[in-house]
Amino acid sequence: QVQLVESGGGLVQPGGSLRLSCAASGSISRIYTMGWYRQAPGKQRELVATISSGGDSSYVDSVKGRFTISRDNAKSTVYLQMNSLKREDSAVYYCKTILRRLGSGGLVDYWGQGTQVTVSS
Repeated sequence: QVQLVESGGGLVQPGGSLRLSCAASGSISRIYTMGWYRQAPGKQRELVATISSGGDSSYVDSVKGRFTISRDNAKSTVYLQMNSLKREDSAVYYCKTILRRLGSGGLVDYWGQGTQVTVSS
């Protein structure tokens, strides 16, 4: 069994900051790419940022220069530091990992439960 537990969402004013965390636990052999997605009401889920096991990161254009993704491999945790938040960043944020489970040969995607981020004055 594998679990992803997210934390750090909430209500913040425009221009403010939040830090999201997502910790993976369970029967994990190895974690590969980790990432954050978001879904606003009435919109499709979109990729926000990803980070490889080696630390290479990529971002959607709308968050470049404002968001930073990082990971702590020892803690199996991925973070998303969000600065200069805008109203249009409001969404449910989901983490996703690509991992290999103990005793299993294939790679599997796992998703977190989602955490709400609301940017409003």
